[in-house]
Amino acid sequence: MLQQIKLAFRNLNRNRRRSILSALAISIGLALLILIAAVIRGEMQGAIDKSINLISGDVQIRSANYVDSKSSLKWADMIADPQKIISTIEAVPQIKELIADATPRLLASAIVSSGNNSVGVQLLGIDPAAKANDPFVKGLIAGTFISAEDANGVVISQLIADKLKLKVGDSIKLLVNTSNGDVVQQDFAIRGLYSTHTPSYDESTILMPLAKAQTITSTQDHSSIIFFLLKNRDQSDVFAAAIKGAGYQVKTWKDMNQLLLDTEALSNSFMIIIYLIVLIITATVIVNTLIMSVFERTREIGILSALGWKSRDIMSLFMTEATIMAIGGILFGIILGRLICLYFEKIGIGFGNFGVKNGLLLGDSLYAAYSGGDVVYLTIIAFIVTMLASLYPAFLAAHLEPVDALHGK
Repeated sequence: MLQQIKLAFRNLNRNRRRSILSALAISIGLALLILIAAVIRGEMQGAIDKSINLISGDVQIRSANYVDSKSSLKWADMIADPQKIISTIEAVPQIKELIADATPRLLASAIVSSGNNSVGVQLLGIDPAAKANDPFVKGLIAGTFISAEDANGVVISQLIADKLKLKVGDSIKLLVNTSNGDVVQQDFAIRGLYSTHTPSYDESTILMPLAKAQTITSTQDHSSIIFFLLKNRDQSDVFAAAIKGAGYQVKTWKDMNQLLLDTEALSNSFMIIIYLIVLIITATVIVNTLIMSVFERTREIGILSALGWKSRDIMSLFMTEATIMAIGGILFGIILGRLICLYFEKIGIGFGNFGVKNGLLLGDSLYAAYSGGDVVYLTIIAFIVTMLASLYPAFLAAHLEPVDALHGK
């Protein structure tokens, strides 16, 4: 076996350039697959994180009559005294231990206007002190964040400000639906501008203190939802089961992001096809390299046969050469793939507003998320495909007629 390995290295070294290029084809193919897997994983993880942090939370409590497609402000469709429900839940130590934050939120349809310009938005009434507002607080670009006592201030996104040509300190008119079906109008001052780097969310969301939002919409001590963030997202189902009660719905992030989870499963299935296409192209290079090697070494193969080498020995020699190329190419491919992923983990790929379409929430940049599991999976597939591609050239060499081979035929 050792002699065969030495002979395989010698044969590969005969045409070093071709051997290196063949191994490089494996490297580039594997590195490309690692990058594709990392980008897809990063985008799906990013979309899930954004959806949870901005819209769904890990768990939500809603009224039994709540409907996703409507921002109803009827009291029957809202949660009465949400803070009391939160206090009741947190009174159980085992449940409170799971909670990172719990806060009521109010959702209402509104129109923001300035001069002759206007835009439809979702008014989000929040408790400014809640930890769940971190995406907005950390994304503050200019000005200050609203306070709970602020009755005349709002925070709008940079996108809305650009669209309406507004800046911090400017005044806007806000037309809001109320619980009794009326529309009220009030002037508000812009306290700050935020960006969550999620254009399709930012372009339609403004923030207002919950107390003021309840006042202007005539909803008094009611909220649309109670928004929970957990210390461990994997505990969502357990937490939801523990807080279920009569008169309201309890939804986990999986329930509220089913389309996103289905999209992730579909993309994973589709990526298998992409993987195979890339690997088949890589395998073609390996096949061509080994077939050329067979034709160039026809006389040598005849000599080996004359010396008593059996077909399986010759086939094993060519498979050993393919194994060496595969291992070398895969090792370099893993390193190359990791380096490329490191770049895209930090820099990302900007593509602007690709947004919320039927529940899919995407950011303005794509970031890679490198996974050791993906690398192991792709490495095994790349090695298997390379070995399968090497079978035909090896079989061809092993079944040359010795007499014809000695004459170079």
